[in-house]
Amino acid sequence: MSLNSIFQFLVPKDKTFYPLFEQAANKIKLLSETLHEAVNLPANDREKLLKEVEILKSEIEAIVQTTRVELERHFITPFDREDINNLMTAVDEIADHLSDAASRMRLYQIDKVTKPLRKLTEANLEACNQVAQSLLDLKDMKNLKAIAEGCKVILRLERKADKVFDKAVADIFENETNVIEIIKYKEVMDALETATDSCRRVANVLETITVKYA
Repeated sequence: MSLNSIFQFLVPKDKTFYPLFEQAANKIKLLSETLHEAVNLPANDREKLLKEVEILKSEIEAIVQTTRVELERHFITPFDREDINNLMTAVDEIADHLSDAASRMRLYQIDKVTKPLRKLTEANLEACNQVAQSLLDLKDMKNLKAIAEGCKVILRLERKADKVFDKAVADIFENETNVIEIIKYKEVMDALETATDSCRRVANVLETITVKYA
C-alpha cells in the first residue's frame, strides 16, 4: 500500500481546509477574470471592475488569514501544515500582484491599454484558472496526477508570460517617447509579470505535495 493510500485511510475527511482551498480557488479565478474583462473595456467603463479586483484581493487575504488561524487550531491537517501555509501564501501573492496592477492602472489613469498588456492579463487568466483547478483537485488527495499535469501547464504559461513581458518592454522603449508614460506602463506590466511568477510558486508547492503523497 502506498503512502498516499495509507494517509487517506488513516486521516479523517477534512471539513476545514478543503472548503478554504475551494473558496480561494473560486476567488482567484474570479479576480483574474475581472481584471482581464476590465482591460478589454473602454477607459470610462473600466473603473468599477478595477475596484472590484481590489475588493476580491481583500477577500482572498481574509481566506488566507483564516487558513493560518485554522492551522494553529488543528492538530490534524490534510497534508503538511507548512505546505498548506506556503500554498495559500502563494495564492495570496498572486492576488496582491494582480491587485497592484489594477490599482496602478487607476492611480496612473491609464486610458490606452496596449495589446501586450492585454496579453499579460490573458496569460494570468489562463494560469489562475489552472491554479484554481489544481486547488480543487486537492480534495481528498485523489487527483495527484491531474495536479501534476496542471503544474506543467502553469509553468508553461509562466514562460509564455515572460516572453510577452520582454517583448512588451522592448516595444515600449521603441515606440514611446514620453518617459512618464514608459514608467507607468512598465510598472503595470511588472505587476502582471510578477503575478505569473507567483502562479509558478503555487505550482512548485503543488509539485512538492504530489511527490510526498504519490
